[in-house]
Amino acid sequence: MDVTGNAKRKRHVDTGTLTVVLKRIIAENGREHIGGYAFAILCLVVVALSTAFTAWIMESVVNEAFANKRADLIWVICGTIFLAFVLRGFATYGQAVTLSKIGNNIVAQYQRRLYTHLMTLSVGFFNESRSAHLAAQISQNVNGIRDVLNLTVTSTARDALTLIALIGVMVSKDPILSLIVFAVAPPLLYALRYVSKRLRSATRESVELNSHVVGAMQETVQGISIVKAFTMEGELSRKVNLIIHAAENRANRIARLTERTSPLTETFAGLSISSVIAYAAFRSIYDGVPPGAFFAFVAALLMAYDPARRLAKLQVQLERAVVNARMIYDLLDLQPMQRERPDAKDLVITEAKIELKGVTFRYGEGDHILKQVDLVAEGGQTTALVGPSGAGKSTIISLIPRFYDPAEGAILIDGQDISHVTKASLRRQLAYVSQQPYLFEGTIRDNIRYGRPQASDAEVEEAARLAYAHDFILAQPQGYETPVGENGVTLSGGQRQRLSIARALVRQAPILLLDEATSALDNESEAAVQKALETAMKGRTVVVVAHRLSTVVKADKIVVMTEGRVVEEGNHETLARRPDGLYARLNNLQTPV
Repeated sequence: MDVTGNAKRKRHVDTGTLTVVLKRIIAENGREHIGGYAFAILCLVVVALSTAFTAWIMESVVNEAFANKRADLIWVICGTIFLAFVLRGFATYGQAVTLSKIGNNIVAQYQRRLYTHLMTLSVGFFNESRSAHLAAQISQNVNGIRDVLNLTVTSTARDALTLIALIGVMVSKDPILSLIVFAVAPPLLYALRYVSKRLRSATRESVELNSHVVGAMQETVQGISIVKAFTMEGELSRKVNLIIHAAENRANRIARLTERTSPLTETFAGLSISSVIAYAAFRSIYDGVPPGAFFAFVAALLMAYDPARRLAKLQVQLERAVVNARMIYDLLDLQPMQRERPDAKDLVITEAKIELKGVTFRYGEGDHILKQVDLVAEGGQTTALVGPSGAGKSTIISLIPRFYDPAEGAILIDGQDISHVTKASLRRQLAYVSQQPYLFEGTIRDNIRYGRPQASDAEVEEAARLAYAHDFILAQPQGYETPVGENGVTLSGGQRQRLSIARALVRQAPILLLDEATSALDNESEAAVQKALETAMKGRTVVVVAHRLSTVVKADKIVVMTEGRVVEEGNHETLARRPDGLYARLNNLQTPV
């Protein structure tokens, strides 16, 4: 089995064009928000027309008010200008608020989609991906989809329409002056296209580097005790500084490329405006042409500068936003390695008997961890897996819930191949306690209840008693309502493990998987929890990985493993009496295995 497949897909760079990504974003979001976008576009049309009207009326202002001295028209002209500005103000407010609400909704929807999709990916994907890097990448890129839509709408409905309306004013006032302005447009567009191509790759590299920076900082915070204990501050600082320096250089390159549009547009704008003024001035001086049309033309030209400048930078901005959107789609397009089979049915439990038949497994391209393993965990009994480190004990525990699928062989529960049942129905029948207890944000009660959300308070507290956690919980400042902090930082390792055992017990599942569940406990706590587990194990099928042999002496069956194979089976008494057996040797050493 290749568990690196998702990671390889993750590193795949989408070569789709800006148009392809834009079409996909519109297809996924346009219909749902069509009403909001229609209102925003209407507001933007009002903004564009009111802006063009302000330029158009300048001819009347100059000719009637200053040249012809028509006092009777001043109030009409001023009133219409005031009304145009009021309409533009309200329209600007309406489109800004509407687009912000739509954008926030889109971000929230994609955050939900990403979270839901990530939950469908295999454990192998997350083992291949650094969690801090993944979280940083998502947080940086998810706004890209919103930005693509907002830039498209505002540029099309406001900037493009405003520019077209103002160009109409310019042409109507003086077609020859308009030709002078249009003559400089082609070189400008060509230069901007060149800049946008250079920016595309730089933006993706910048996102990757920034996610590494955030990820490195997050990992340092999470492992601060180890950092300080091993005086790693200097080494980690040098490492992070190198990443920050690379990210800074990439950000500077993006700034240079992005802002390169400013001297280009300003140069061409200056050339256009100076040429227009020179031509109009000579016409006014030598031909006696009235200045009103010229002032209206210049007003339209100056007003057209801002939307033209924004449109000139549009492709550059869209390239940056589309890069972010592509990286989100890279995640959303990942296909789960463990898809449900078309014939998958719900698991039906009778005895809860677990069988491994010829199971072979390896992680990625590494050596085989399990080699043709055959074993049976009888229903309602406790089966212990013991052996030296690297024997494959924890791997078996991971295969039963289908965190991974074996490369060869099959795993059956009550005769049903688990690869042919739905993962949800399989995992509903399992309770799992890992080597490293993990607690989630929330209270102690919340963390226990995650095992079975519908459990009552009484059932939560009973599970805590069985796990010998009730007394220390009551000793906390707020009892069961005490926040646990990040991954239970306020609790000891033994306390966190007992809460994870309580979470497994409240699930009331017929199969209990214990992966060295008492490894983090001191002797006193271990003895207490062992008694609780003995009670909880009754009537359940239990597969337990033993860290210390003393914890499994009462197991119904002990399976001894080494180098990925089963070498011995039996109970404690029979295995301990074999003079040349591995279990007997481990038992005599009385050291953790």
